[in-house]
Amino acid sequence: MEVFDTTTLIIIAAAIFVLLKLRSVLGQRTGYQRPSDLKDHINKRMKDAENGSADNVVKLPNRGTPQIDEEKNPAIEEINNIAKPRTKLNRGLNEVLSTDPTFSPKQFLSGAEMAYEMIVNAFADGDRKTLRNLLSTEVYGGFDSVISDRETRGETVRSTFVGIDESSIVGAGVKDSNSNLTVRFISQIVSSTHDKDGKVIDGDESDIATVTDIWTFSRDVRSNDPNWKLVATESES
Repeated sequence: MEVFDTTTLIIIAAAIFVLLKLRSVLGQRTGYQRPSDLKDHINKRMKDAENGSADNVVKLPNRGTPQIDEEKNPAIEEINNIAKPRTKLNRGLNEVLSTDPTFSPKQFLSGAEMAYEMIVNAFADGDRKTLRNLLSTEVYGGFDSVISDRETRGETVRSTFVGIDESSIVGAGVKDSNSNLTVRFISQIVSSTHDKDGKVIDGDESDIATVTDIWTFSRDVRSNDPNWKLVATESES
């Protein structure tokens, strides 16, 4: 019995020693872990790996969000549809896009058409409030001067905006922190100017005239204001 007891004690001691060594190498399971936690974790990692979603690589500096693929950027396609690559207009539109990643030529033209109609109607009606919000200080000054002269002479303008036949961007670029876009409008307008007695002194009340205007809109790229303002006007005969 003494030999058996001694041998048993040696075996037990050896087993305890091995367990202590394993404990020191593998560490201890905390009271917040369930026995199935490790298995669940391994299964999750295997499933993530199969789905390609496991974050099992070392992240390199500046990894972050990938850059937008220019070939998949809708604005690039819109620009190329407006002007062929490597042309002056194409380069100018890309300059504007570089200052504002949300820029869309298509959306801009839609807004420019609305602004054009509002400005034409406001000018005819002498609506300074609307004009002040849509024009640069210099252009507003010119419009205001013409309206004041009409008022002094007692003249009025009767105008009907029929519609825009065509609008196209013909110039673009960035200068002195300002994005500039020039648009050519071809519109149909009925307009006549009347003196203080109501007599027509310019235009025709029944004639639909085709009007071609070349207007330049601008916005400060440093400003949070997304609105464009009319900064130059030119009529095409």
